[in-house]
Amino acid sequence: MSRVRIIAVANQKGGVGKTTTAINLSACLAEAGKRVLAIDADPQGNTTSGLGLEKNQVENTIYSLLLGECSIDDTIHKTCVDGLDIIPSNINLSGAEIELIGQEKREYILSEEVEKIKNNYDFIIIDCPPSLNLITINALTAADTVLVPIQCEYFALEGLEQLLHTIGLVKKRLNQRLEMEGVVFTMYDARTNLSMEVVEEVKKDLGGNIYKTIIPRNVRLGEAPSHGLPITMYDGRSKGAESYRLLAEEVIEKEWS
Repeated sequence: MSRVRIIAVANQKGGVGKTTTAINLSACLAEAGKRVLAIDADPQGNTTSGLGLEKNQVENTIYSLLLGECSIDDTIHKTCVDGLDIIPSNINLSGAEIELIGQEKREYILSEEVEKIKNNYDFIIIDCPPSLNLITINALTAADTVLVPIQCEYFALEGLEQLLHTIGLVKKRLNQRLEMEGVVFTMYDARTNLSMEVVEEVKKDLGGNIYKTIIPRNVRLGEAPSHGLPITMYDGRSKGAESYRLLAEEVIEKEWS
């Protein structure tokens, strides 16, 4: 059996399609027959609500887990997608960083908890918060690789250097196995030269670490979360759904490379 792959979806810049990617990549991997756990590590809890859970009513979230108030088994919930479980999040998580000050090995809490259940899954997808804080460090310390969604817009490369620097630091000091999974371009508009220019610029900077699949701007992708559904269930024939299926295929293929 191939080993589980733990992928952190990270970009400290907000509004780049990070949560959309975490939700829909998880759903498409599950649709492809993989056993998947999504971990919502963002206090906004949008991955939680985007997969059909009521984030403000759910008990035993990642917050309770990080504070040692419950076991990891207690935090795992079923989602609306067969084969896809979730560890949910909500606004309580925003206080975790302060509450964990002074705790020993606090960067390793998530990693140590995930270790207990990881063999139940083929993929674990962690949606990181849009900042480089202790929760993000916990996610990067637990992960094998980092998937970075980049919006096809003028300021796309801003912050990428900082994120790559953080990944480098975490690799050096906390998690030697951490690697770059790759960059995925989101919100691509084929009608604009700018989108194409951004893609070319990043390719120049990052070389081979880029997924071929590019996620287009798609109205249906934007609508799906408000219905608490991934795009595969909201409109499985939309361009957005097709793109995320292709991305999932690429991610699965990378497993064997």
